[in-house]
Amino acid sequence: MSESGSVSEELARIGRRALAEGLVSGNFGNASVRSGAGFLVKRSGAYLDDPGPLIPVPLEGAVPPEASRESLVHRTIYRLTLHRAVLHTHPPHVVALSFGLDEIIPADPEGMLLCPGIPVVTGDPGTQILGDRIAHALLHGKIAIARGHGTFAAGKDLEEAYLVTSAAEHACRILYLSGTLARQSSR
Repeated sequence: MSESGSVSEELARIGRRALAEGLVSGNFGNASVRSGAGFLVKRSGAYLDDPGPLIPVPLEGAVPPEASRESLVHRTIYRLTLHRAVLHTHPPHVVALSFGLDEIIPADPEGMLLCPGIPVVTGDPGTQILGDRIAHALLHGKIAIARGHGTFAAGKDLEEAYLVTSAAEHACRILYLSGTLARQSSR
């Protein structure tokens, strides 16, 4: 099987988990894996749990038009960090809490362990500005939030990126349900 085929199968597996957990809906979200002098990314409009053939994107030059619209963000992450995989999802509690904070500090043990401080950055989806801000945040951690848009998690593989994403959504749900968010906002 080709590298693209095996990565597509892994992406579909992670996509099914993300969909079942409510981290994405419809054909939203995307993922990529570093490959050679670039990366393989989900096709624009494809479902995360059924990505089909992945699109190779070089680290330099034009981004293929059929590649995910967030390819510039992925490219910048790979240019500036050593991460091997990136998962972008739209977890609802993360997105909701991102409107009022510049950093989310988990209060639950899993969140404190996997994503102790989650920076929230601004920038329009798919832009180089967002790519620069997310990539710089990922120099110091494994997850960052695009305000009102969702998470970009990175790691050694898609599994690690998924686990950090799941922990972040759980942490935000706990903050929301416990009222701890009000105490964070008043600091």
